[in-house]
Amino acid sequence: MVFASPRAYMLLSTAAAVATIVLKTLAWRLTGSVGLLSDAMESGVNLVAALGAIWALTLAAKPADRSHPYGHFKAEYFSSGLESVLIVVAALAIMHTAIGRLHQPQPLEQLGIGLVISLLATALNGLVAWVLLKASRRFDSITLRADAHHLLTDVWTSLGVVLGIGLVKLTGLTILDPLIAIAVALNIVVTGWKLFHETASGLLDRSLSDPEQQVLEDLLASCETDEIQFHALRTRVAGSRRFVSFHVLVPGRWSVQAGHDLCEQLEQKVASALTRTHVFTHLEPIEDPKAWEDQGFRWEQG
Repeated sequence: MVFASPRAYMLLSTAAAVATIVLKTLAWRLTGSVGLLSDAMESGVNLVAALGAIWALTLAAKPADRSHPYGHFKAEYFSSGLESVLIVVAALAIMHTAIGRLHQPQPLEQLGIGLVISLLATALNGLVAWVLLKASRRFDSITLRADAHHLLTDVWTSLGVVLGIGLVKLTGLTILDPLIAIAVALNIVVTGWKLFHETASGLLDRSLSDPEQQVLEDLLASCETDEIQFHALRTRVAGSRRFVSFHVLVPGRWSVQAGHDLCEQLEQKVASALTRTHVFTHLEPIEDPKAWEDQGFRWEQG
């Protein structure tokens, strides 16, 4: 299944969230299991998160304007941040319900059909998560990646709930049901924390990943000569976009045209090596002592 934009994939995720909410709520109503209720509540979080992601992706796709000359790419972080908060809220609600059930355990009913319905919803979530993960790599989208990982967590959560309820059916120990729900809630909190950490990292203008940084450094190092040097290399990531800037040092006797042509070539090489990258260069005379003042990253001259 291939769509032309990340937004289309989030529409798919929204439809899947609605379907799984219906299925898991039905499973809970049939069985009375607080474990299945917790599972249904997490699917509710999936729906709200998917709707928020659609808004964020729509905003992120807007072109740069006078007020936002670097584009709107960081809007994707609003979606992942919202999802991390909603995950924690859902986990607290689950724990509150489960703790109450610990004091007053209740017998479960119609476990067979309830488990079948839950497994059907789990299979649907697993399929959508797999599709979203592939799409996240294709579009390099933190929004799709966050939603995919959340759905995968939902899958493992659902399997744990099903396993636990199966044990309740075999052993008759109804207290296992709320204990499973509490374990599910703790697992959800861990997922929310990971998403929050990734969101905060992006909002703080993190640099390129180490492999991408190495590709960039190797490329520029291969272009160095006695007359051409580089320093002040800086990178940052905003949503699916990358921004790279560096200073280009050339002999002062070069013409403006020659320096401009070199910068154009370098910018094209970097953009070809790193997709979705905006490249900015600054030309300086290599003889200027100020050009070698501390400018961040630099290659030491041999």
